Amino acid sequence: MNWQIGLGRRVITPQTPVWLAGYGTKRAPEGKLHDLWVKVLALKAPDGKRAVLGTTDHMGMSKTVYDSLYRKLRERFGLDRAGFMLTFSHNHCGPVLKDDLVDYYPLDEEQRRLVAEYSDWMEDQVVEAVGDALTNWQPAQLLKGEGKCTFAVNRRDNSETEAEQLRAEGKPLKGVVDHSVPVLAVKGEDGHLLAVLFGYACHPTTLSFNTWCGDYPGFAQVNLEAMHPGTDAMFFNACGADQNPIPRRKLELCERYGKMLSDAVEDVLTKPMQRVSSGLRTAFEFVDLAYDEIVTRGTLLPVANGTSELHARWAKRMLKMIDEGVVFPTSYPYPVQAWQLGDELLFLGIGGEAVVDYSLRFKREFGPTTWVCGYANDMAAYIPSRRVWEEAGYEGGPHLDEYGRPAWRWAGDVEDRIAGAVQRVVRSVRGR
Repeated sequence: MNWQIGLGRRVITPQTPVWLAGYGTKRAPEGKLHDLWVKVLALKAPDGKRAVLGTTDHMGMSKTVYDSLYRKLRERFGLDRAGFMLTFSHNHCGPVLKDDLVDYYPLDEEQRRLVAEYSDWMEDQVVEAVGDALTNWQPAQLLKGEGKCTFAVNRRDNSETEAEQLRAEGKPLKGVVDHSVPVLAVKGEDGHLLAVLFGYACHPTTLSFNTWCGDYPGFAQVNLEAMHPGTDAMFFNACGADQNPIPRRKLELCERYGKMLSDAVEDVLTKPMQRVSSGLRTAFEFVDLAYDEIVTRGTLLPVANGTSELHARWAKRMLKMIDEGVVFPTSYPYPVQAWQLGDELLFLGIGGEAVVDYSLRFKREFGPTTWVCGYANDMAAYIPSRRVWEEAGYEGGPHLDEYGRPAWRWAGDVEDRIAGAVQRVVRSVRGR
């Protein structure tokens, strides 16, 4: 056993009628299919170096929530920023959180209160789960492998109708995808599977009803924990910002995709896996992503008086800030993180909703032992590659307003800035 690991988990299903996140509408909850969770995996190398990974069934975490959680964990457990990674599945059947997509929902004062109360309670559950993980160490070995799952479709290049027609005709779909399923098995002294961490690059938007559940990642985790009693199944979303499950909008499809994913993980677990040697190095950087054009009173007024309620809410808040003398920043502090586990695994965490080009690029640059979580620490906004930025469209065009930013779009060097930061943190953890 060359690692010490700790595990913690807490139910984070809301107990109040806080709305569901996603889709920009009022979505009052109507029961649950299964609970939402925060699950924590703490790692400790032989030299005492620690890292803590938290996975949640939330749609996104605002910088407000992430910074608050980090402060609490630093004060209580002495964690440094590089050693804490907070991930969210981007599930659209979870609750609205404080300051995430702040103008997106038509919240009234009662809902704002419920969102704030739930967010504070949820933070407490995360802290307690981390505390459990950091106080219950046990020897373990880490094993890695990779499977494949094929339900994700590039939504920029295939409409839902076109995708189903192409499949029916036996023709290939268009656009880039990343169908890999990275799997990390955590096994105890007796060979028992203590935890399994797995990823996939796809939006969890199979469902749009108002019932608490974890969408396809939730069903995949439920399946794996049923197959392996006593095991914590943990999901991270790779770079799936431009990937959708197609077809969708039916519960049976969601259950099918969950089973496809859990079957892909189980297939990896039943085959020989590569042992991850001891050694842990971590690095973190905030890199400034420049905005393309900062809003002004002149550009905001037509939006504030326009037909879109969502965008009018944003524009009116921006105008109020201008009236109060606020000087808008010209860039956004974007989180980039790297963990090197032994010689066999480089795990990257980048913020926002990153398109699939990022995982494909970083695996080319740093080798096939690289895994990329594209939904880490801060929801931020859609993160286009240069290719997607030039093509524009939803993920690459003027939609930063939906995330509450004082601009419509990132500057065109967004990929260069992120790639530069990733290269720096990778050099730091690899020592070269």
